[in-house]
Amino acid sequence: MTDLYQKIGEMGLIPVVKLKSVEDALPLGRALMQGGLPCAEITFRTAAAEESIRAVTKAFPTMLIGAGTVLTCDQADSAINAGAKFLVSPGLNPKVVTHCLEKGYTIIPGICNPTEIEAALDLGLKVVKFFPAEASGGLPMIKALAEPYGNLMFMPTGGINPNNLKAYLDHPKVLACGGSFMVKPQMIMAGDFTEIERLTREAVMQMLGFEFGHIGINTEGEEEGIRIAESLCGLFGLESKISNSSIFCGSIFELMKQCGPGKNGHIAIATNYLDRAVAYLERQGVGFDTKSMKYGADGKPAAIYLKDSVGGFALHLVQKK
Repeated sequence: MTDLYQKIGEMGLIPVVKLKSVEDALPLGRALMQGGLPCAEITFRTAAAEESIRAVTKAFPTMLIGAGTVLTCDQADSAINAGAKFLVSPGLNPKVVTHCLEKGYTIIPGICNPTEIEAALDLGLKVVKFFPAEASGGLPMIKALAEPYGNLMFMPTGGINPNNLKAYLDHPKVLACGGSFMVKPQMIMAGDFTEIERLTREAVMQMLGFEFGHIGINTEGEEEGIRIAESLCGLFGLESKISNSSIFCGSIFELMKQCGPGKNGHIAIATNYLDRAVAYLERQGVGFDTKSMKYGADGKPAAIYLKDSVGGFALHLVQKK
């Protein structure tokens, strides 16, 4: 997977934006960034698209900006020249896709059936847009298509909303989703960028699903750890589980047999997607102890410590099971 596809995957949700006025481009870009989602697919559905892409990429160079509804070779050239990092089209036009590939552009064309997938594979594509997602069978259709075409990744767009976003992202063949529910045209036209920022932040937090996992308590040794574990299990009716390095009391407390990270211990925060959570927090300036990364049986990231402690406790991100 290329670095660009990796960045799209780390975002998880790509706002699909329709701008009628270039003057709205910068307030929108600022709202998305402050909402925790520094990316957008600005669609070529209006005459303001090219200049909007140029304005946003110049003002916010760290934003991941793509161009959507790219229907012609000329539009593809205009979008890339304006600063777009990737292109998205509603369908698969071999002429446009071939032009983009020859130019070195990253393009994600739309498909909704096996015939179009085979055309995409014949062109050497690894990622396609599944559009219109909900109207074309939704997640069940993606699951069906992913079976015979296992090397392909999908970016479903069309009908994505807060209620089905996680279900789509949970599927291993979904790279990211495109959605407009946080950037509806009427909100942009009304200049309600505060609401766009709120909805964006809400969508990001819902996607990442941060919640308390457990608290780890450092002890002076196994004997003390067992004694504290017995006390906690007795108080709260929990079952203990002893491992080589610690004793768990249910899923709430972890008694470390020897001092681990943090003066007092650690607090584990569970997340729906560890890789996306790490990328999100790094964009906020948070540092991680990369040597502490642990991987699950599936080879995917399972846990990692943040560099800084809070109140004597190290912070520990863990992947929800």
